[in-house]
Amino acid sequence: MFAYIDGKLTFKCPTYVVVEAGGVGYHINISLNTYSAIGNAERCKIYTWLQVKEDSHTLYGFAEEGERRLFLHLISVSGIGAATCRMMLSSITPAEIQNAIINADVALIQQIKGIGAKSAQRIVLELQDKLKKEGPDSLISMPQHNTIKDEALSALIMLGFGKQVAEKAIDNAVKKADQDLTVEQMIKIALKNL
Repeated sequence: MFAYIDGKLTFKCPTYVVVEAGGVGYHINISLNTYSAIGNAERCKIYTWLQVKEDSHTLYGFAEEGERRLFLHLISVSGIGAATCRMMLSSITPAEIQNAIINADVALIQQIKGIGAKSAQRIVLELQDKLKKEGPDSLISMPQHNTIKDEALSALIMLGFGKQVAEKAIDNAVKKADQDLTVEQMIKIALKNL
């Protein structure tokens, strides 16, 4: 719902910040990693994720887009919730978490409060597979310059198609086209072939 909130930092403590933007103060839960990254800034840009439950709406904030991406990957693992992810990001840096997953360092992940042996193994197994498909820096890096082909692929994946199937459909669309395609044209042609 909110990609980020950019505004005046009115309150900061190790567990949350209050950012005023457009006359509204947003209470945003953060990790210690984000707390350190913010420093003593008067203005800040916090990348956010909104958790909606029956009894609450909770904003989680991150100093960098990469940390948010890692958080989203972690909560996708069965049995790992937002509070556990925040604890992980408060215990070790996003880069250390990524390296632990790549190197299958279950012991390091298991040292984090609230993470048992089974959860640590599940995190490594599920996210290591994503790393193999998307590349070793996919958890904490964001592509800076998307090509039209990358944007079309991303859109098809968001629509629920598998990455390999979507790549083949886009490649076929590009081969069949006798001119340069826009993102919309590429997606429409790929959808007809799926």
